[in-house]
Amino acid sequence: MNKLQKLYTGATAAGTAALLSASPVFAQLGTLDIPQQGYAKSVGSLISSILNLVMLVAALLVFMYLILGGIEWITSGGDKSKTEGARNKITSAIIGLIVLAASYALLQLALTFLGFSGGLEEVFNRPVRPITQ
Repeated sequence: MNKLQKLYTGATAAGTAALLSASPVFAQLGTLDIPQQGYAKSVGSLISSILNLVMLVAALLVFMYLILGGIEWITSGGDKSKTEGARNKITSAIIGLIVLAASYALLQLALTFLGFSGGLEEVFNRPVRPITQ
C-alpha cells in the first residue's frame, strides 16, 4: 500500500467513525417539520433545486479532485512523472471549476436578459398569455 492509499483509508475510516458517533447528537436537535404537499411546490422550484444540487455536487467533486492533485504533488517525492501527473490533475480541476462557474453565470445572465429576475423558478411558474390579434 502506498502513502496515498493509506491516507485515503485513514481518512475514510475517520469520517465514517465521526458520522456514526454523531447520530445521537443529531437525533436530539428536535423534530423535523415535514410538509404535507412535498418539498417542491411547483415544477420550477423542483428544477431549480435539482440544478442547485447538481452544481453543489459538481463543485465539491472539483475541489476534491484539486485536493487529490495537491496531495499527489506533495507525496511525489520529486519524481518527475508523478509531479507531472499531479500538475495535470490540478490544472484539470481549475479548468473544471472555471467551466462550472461560467456555465452558472451564463445561465443567470441569459435569464436576466430574457427578463426573468426570479431564476429558473420564475421561468416555469410564469403564466402563459395567449397571443391576441
